[in-house]
Amino acid sequence: MTNMSLAVRFPLHASTLDNGLRVIVSPDHTVPVVAVNLWFDVGSRDEHPGRTGLAHLFEHLMFEGSANVTAGEHLASIQGVGGSANATTWFDRTNYFETVPTNALDLALWLEADRLASLDLNQDTLDNQRDVVREEKRQRYDNVPYGDVLIHLVELTFPVGHPYGHPTIGSMADLAAADLDDVRQFFATHYAPNNAVLTLVGDLAPEDALTRVNKYLGGVPAGPERKRRPSIPLPPLQGIPRTEVRADVPTDAAYATWRLPACDTREFLALELALAILGDGQTSRLHRRLVRDDTIAEGAGASGLGLIGGNSIAFAQARALTSVPAEALETAIIEEFHRFLADGPRPAELNRAKAQFEREWLTQLGRFAARADLIGCYATLYHDPELVNRRLDEVLSLTLDEVADAARAHLQPEQRAVLTYRRESA
Repeated sequence: MTNMSLAVRFPLHASTLDNGLRVIVSPDHTVPVVAVNLWFDVGSRDEHPGRTGLAHLFEHLMFEGSANVTAGEHLASIQGVGGSANATTWFDRTNYFETVPTNALDLALWLEADRLASLDLNQDTLDNQRDVVREEKRQRYDNVPYGDVLIHLVELTFPVGHPYGHPTIGSMADLAAADLDDVRQFFATHYAPNNAVLTLVGDLAPEDALTRVNKYLGGVPAGPERKRRPSIPLPPLQGIPRTEVRADVPTDAAYATWRLPACDTREFLALELALAILGDGQTSRLHRRLVRDDTIAEGAGASGLGLIGGNSIAFAQARALTSVPAEALETAIIEEFHRFLADGPRPAELNRAKAQFEREWLTQLGRFAARADLIGCYATLYHDPELVNRRLDEVLSLTLDEVADAARAHLQPEQRAVLTYRRESA
């Protein structure tokens, strides 16, 4: 297999501005393009009970205008020079990103600086974007089959009030109750240079890039020091908590979830390989058992959701063929987990899982935007951007025993929670 440290090593030039903004520049002159990626260390886990949904709301509000930019002009300006821009929100972070031709780097930096320094937060904008979020929830969660699966799974996995116990889109009741003071306080607390990492990847020189960043963003004042709730790992689930959803879905479905270690641990990497063997692709154990051999499911799989604040999550899932009950899916899934825990991974399976990881990893890093995003992730959540140059080596070095031991510690069937969907005809 490829040795990452020999085959691919990305240059990283890290600096911190006087206002606390961490800047990482990674030059790559293969094409005349620059990826600009700004990670804020705030996600839905930073919300308080009764005020969920604010982190995701800002993904919308940040495009609604600032002192020198009107609503919608940020996107229009980037698209006008042939670039692209967007934003995403997750449990642990919110990120804003552009990919632009090299000669438009100043534009991207100026736009980011203007909204960070002078975002226009007013009642009309708040009301309008609340409506946008409500419609997004209807379209993505409420009115599609199985659309609310993640809502149920995080509620099963984490206790009420836990930072990870609600989805990133939040509660619509909480969002309706939020007023302009709540929104402005959230922005003042979390949207500051000293709570952000700016990553630039592409056709630039590090010293020149840093000069430009300092020109546009160096004058944005630092914010207050944040006080985050401590991340205390939870013990394994007990008692097999269950939720059953009766809905007009195409067929029954079964999902299981487990609590895993935080994603900045070697044990989590081992569990990702275990879950890949169990449920990644058509060669996985779950696909072979449920789809090919037993022919009870149209699809089956397993995966990990890496989180930084104490615990991550493992998922296993299957959607039934017509007339197959959810119980049959759950039984087959749990039997395959028992078998894996008893026997451990086979060498060929582990090699295949590592090869899949390596292929996907190198494909992802081949794109400037994805590379900038990963560097920003490691700098923000792991406080170590150099992980981008070590991660593959760490995965490839995992042994059969490490994968087996991690699975036996964290994927015991009695440590699961279960969500089932039952088809209910209209």
